[in-house]
This record gives sequence, C-alpha cells and structure tokens, in this order.
Amino acid sequence: MSFVLRPASLGFACLILASSCVQTPSKIIWSDFSGEKALTHVQNLVDLGPRPPGSDASVRARAYIEEQLESFGWKVSEQAFVDRTPRGEVKFVNLVARFGAAAKPVFLLCSHYDTKIFDTFRFVGANDGGSSTGLLLELARVLAQQPRLADKIELVFFDGEEAVENFSGTDGIYGSRHFAAELLHDGSAKSFRGGILFDMVGDRSLDVTLPPNSPSKIAADIFASADALKLRNYFTYFDQDITDDHTPLNAVGVPVVDLIDFHYPAWHTADDTIDKLSAESLRIVGSVAAYYLSEVAFK
Repeated sequence: MSFVLRPASLGFACLILASSCVQTPSKIIWSDFSGEKALTHVQNLVDLGPRPPGSDASVRARAYIEEQLESFGWKVSEQAFVDRTPRGEVKFVNLVARFGAAAKPVFLLCSHYDTKIFDTFRFVGANDGGSSTGLLLELARVLAQQPRLADKIELVFFDGEEAVENFSGTDGIYGSRHFAAELLHDGSAKSFRGGILFDMVGDRSLDVTLPPNSPSKIAADIFASADALKLRNYFTYFDQDITDDHTPLNAVGVPVVDLIDFHYPAWHTADDTIDKLSAESLRIVGSVAAYYLSEVAFK
C-alpha cells in the first residue's frame, strides 16, 4: 500500500510511525531459550543408545538433528569424509546448517554429536555429546526468530570428536580437523570473525570452565553477557588448556571459545546418563549464548 502525505497530516503521520516503532521492540531471544526443550532433545538422542561414528545410531542421530533444524527453517548439508583411525578407516559426517539460501555467516556455533567407543560398558554420553547438541538445537530454534541474526551464523555438528582409542594428534577431533582444513583450503576461514563451541554443558552442578588460552575478546564478552543476566557465578576459567573441537579452528585463524564444564565426575563413564543433567543448566548456558549473540557479538 502506498500513500501521499499532505502537509497538514505530516506531523500526525510521524507520530503514528514513531508510536509504531516504540511498540514493536526486537525479540528478547535469550528469555525464550527453553532448558526443557533442550533437555528433550538430549533425551531423544540418548534413547538411541551409544552413537559412535559409522554406527546405525549415529545415522539416526543425524536424521533427528537434520529434521529438527529443517523444521526451524535451517538448510542442512552433510560434510562426509573418510579418515584413518586406530581401528581402520571410518566414515565421518559433519552437519553444517545455514539460515536461508542467501545467508553469509560470519560466526560459528558448534557441538559434537558422537559418543566415545567403550568395549567394557555402555556409554550413552548424555552430557558428553548429548547436552551440547540438545542446546544447539534449541538455540537454532530461538535464533530463527531473528532471521537477520540467524543469517550471520553457521551451525556445525561435528562427528568424531572422541578418540577411537587414545587422544593424540591423529586420534580424536576428526570432524573439526577436517572442517578446519576445508576452511583453510577454500579460503573461507577469514570469513569468520569467531565462534563458540559447546561441550558438556548440562551437568546439574554447573561450572562452565573456559580454557585459559581462550580468545580473550570473546571470553570477556561471554563473561559480560553472563554478568548482565546475573549468571556470572556459573562461568570461570579452567586451570589448564583443553584440546577440543575449538583447537583446529583456532589453529586456522578462527577464534573460537570452548564453553565446557570439565568438572564432571561422570565424564567417560557408564554414569554419564540423563539423570545427571538438568534443564536449568542448559537454560543458563543457552540464555547466556543467546544474549551474547543478540546484544554483543555483532555490535
């Protein structure tokens, strides 16, 4: 609809437009982040059982992640590759999601969705592999409410974070190593101004421990975001560096901070089950991340 303003009506029209602007504030997405929804995603993944790379459960986990993302409006692609492991060649599949065909993302949000192989017990990785994936799916939902913000973000769900046997330079973080190598190869690493990796963020006794070598600007802004939401006491620094999926990304020039609760007694044990997690812990981490993305990261 078009119209012409007459001189006598100009002031009145301006008042109407100003009033309209005042009455339509931007969506406060951090308050909409649901820990319960995130925990439901975790439960659905845990119900699939152990999810090591190449397993049937891994295929079903990918299908679930893709289905959820597409229902929120994200476009998902699979980055498949084969790598050598101590137990032979394995096919890994990273999932990469963008919002809209014209999206030109400049910021990464990452998780790993695989679980570690243990021959002596059943490991379902509720916190380690499950919690971060559930959180990132819920974050995808709330980000979709601000399409202009979502367009700036690329979601990555890494396969093969866990070592097949023992962590080394060639065993572990398979998905992120491959993803980072591709960024370097095609020159797109320079397109990303930064990122956040989520890992083990659902512990009922939440204590998010950033590695001391975290990119200083992003780390400071995460702490400031937590402080703005009166959640600063849940975030601190760890006492030593951590090798995780953020490591290869930092190595190719993309500053990525690792939000991880490494004070988790059930880590890599059969006790890493859904009862060790809480919706409130997921809400805390998710809302801080959403606040940071909405209010700080692109200002």
